[in-house]
Amino acid sequence: MLRIPLALAALVIALALAACGDDDDDDTSGAATETTTEETTTTDETTDDAAAGGGGGGESITISETEFALDPADPTVKAGELTITAVNDGNTVHNLEVEGNGVEEITDDLDPGQSGELALDLEPGSYEIYCAIGSHADQGMEGTLTVE
Repeated sequence: MLRIPLALAALVIALALAACGDDDDDDTSGAATETTTEETTTTDETTDDAAAGGGGGGESITISETEFALDPADPTVKAGELTITAVNDGNTVHNLEVEGNGVEEITDDLDPGQSGELALDLEPGSYEIYCAIGSHADQGMEGTLTVE
């Protein structure tokens, strides 16, 4: 008769039990897992919107900038939330500044073909609009935004 030491028998039994263990684990070795990531982009518009107290919606206007004019130069809008899109239709860098009644907001500098937005919440009154680069305003890139 063969005698197996007790320690060796216990080891063989433990290994046998481990090999026959429960298989509740998910086997993903053969399965492909696809992860989709959605990228969120924060723009200056969002920052300007929060800083100006605007919440989106409301009225919107587009102002074209060329050498050396704004079109329209003297727009009229309703009081409240306003989004201004400045489009550089010129051949040199421009920006657009809105100033008056405690408001002073400016777009980034816009290369030819670029556009920028300002999200504002305006009270009734008159606001200066102009290109703040060099002497562009003195050369005609200025106007008045009337808020009724």
